[in-house]
Amino acid sequence: MTEPGIHPPTEPSTPASASPAPSAPSVPDRKGRPPLSAKLLFQLFWSTFSIGAVTFGGGYAMVSVMDKKFVEDHHWISEEEMMDLLAIAEMTPGPIAINASTYVGTKMAGLPGAIAATLGMVLPSFFFITLLSSVYLQFKENPTVAAALLGIRAGVVALVLSAVFKLGKKAVKKPMDWAICLLAFAAAGLLDLSAIAVILAAGATGLALRRKEVR
Repeated sequence: MTEPGIHPPTEPSTPASASPAPSAPSVPDRKGRPPLSAKLLFQLFWSTFSIGAVTFGGGYAMVSVMDKKFVEDHHWISEEEMMDLLAIAEMTPGPIAINASTYVGTKMAGLPGAIAATLGMVLPSFFFITLLSSVYLQFKENPTVAAALLGIRAGVVALVLSAVFKLGKKAVKKPMDWAICLLAFAAAGLLDLSAIAVILAAGATGLALRRKEVR
């Protein structure tokens, strides 16, 4: 028993359910990349793998598909970056599609992203070429195979023209842009100059015009 007027000490009450502390939101690193995760690496790999697996005709035929995947679907790069990326990829050694995939992977996830995106682009071609090389010599004279290849070639030309039309609308706007474009086309198509020489000449022309505008 307790004496009158004296109450036993009570334990401090605690709330019935304490809400957990909010977790810190994931933020991009200093280079603007999202946090590195297995999900992001798989997205990079699968996106480039799907491009390489279904697009025939080489890098230029893949341009419109890469633009849709990288710019429109995933928003990994902007339209302006895509145009600059194509110019850089054309100037560097290697296929344009692989160079572009490596760039996007590096931007999004550093070296692991570059490896994932590059592998995704390379593996379909590796598998297809390994498989087809073993049977091509046996069927190359087959009329059905020859007809199919003829149709594929025509389709590849259409894909390249589609990429030219789609990207040309965004890159060639001013009269001077058209002048550089037509001169570059004449140099590459009629004079048979190397692609690197045409690109360097176009870049030098653009730089000179820019300096003239600044003055």
